[in-house]
Amino acid sequence: MNIFSVSDVTYRYQNVLALDHISLDIEEGQRVAFLGANGSGKSTLLRLLDGLYFAESGLITFRDEPLIPHMFEHDSFAFDFRRRVGLVFQNPDVQLFNPTVFDEIAFAPLQLRWPKQEILQRVDEALERMEIQQLKHRPPHRLSGGEKKRVALASVLVLDPEVLLLDEPTAALDPRSESQVIELLSGFAGNQKTVVIATHDLAVVADIADHCFVLQRGQVAAQGAPKTILDDTALLERVNLIHGHRHRHSSGIIHSHPHKHPHEH
Repeated sequence: MNIFSVSDVTYRYQNVLALDHISLDIEEGQRVAFLGANGSGKSTLLRLLDGLYFAESGLITFRDEPLIPHMFEHDSFAFDFRRRVGLVFQNPDVQLFNPTVFDEIAFAPLQLRWPKQEILQRVDEALERMEIQQLKHRPPHRLSGGEKKRVALASVLVLDPEVLLLDEPTAALDPRSESQVIELLSGFAGNQKTVVIATHDLAVVADIADHCFVLQRGQVAAQGAPKTILDDTALLERVNLIHGHRHRHSSGIIHSHPHKHPHEH
């Protein structure tokens, strides 16, 4: 069953085309990676899937329900959707605004009017899961980048959503925090959750995704299993995810070799 269907969707930022008649389906329980360089449309697509932006033309559905502004005017749909679908932004500072880490993680359950005891239990579980119990009473704005990212993740995981949308989840993390996030996402294999990740970090794709969509200029340039995509050097060069480096040998001959490093932005 498709949990999301994207059908002929176009989206612009004023006059800048971000998504160009894009179509794709995401199956329930899949771990999907949107791969692409900056400007490919992957972050924009995540925001449309989260109902933060709405298609200029075409249609996105969640479990066959259209994600259109009219639907979010009804509390019954909006509250249910926000509980079932969670988005973690690339920059956690966009997401964190409460005075303490505890308040941050408890914010969404409070908005959903959960019982007090359930909120306290779920917050403690989220703190433990992300190994940030010691940060419980700290102000988020005084945390390190890796700590902020883990708090942002905890603030979404506390709702136990069916769908996790993550924008560059390993960006700017220290090695320990990156390993923790990769381990978390790897643990969702086997249809525990639907996970959709936007990234250009090719080094983590095989561990965190079952299926890849490669985006270029707002369209799907290719799709397939991670190994198939990662082995296609010509494709990765074409969409600017890897670069060709030239080397001069002692004989004077110059060879060009592809280097599969993440594209830095």
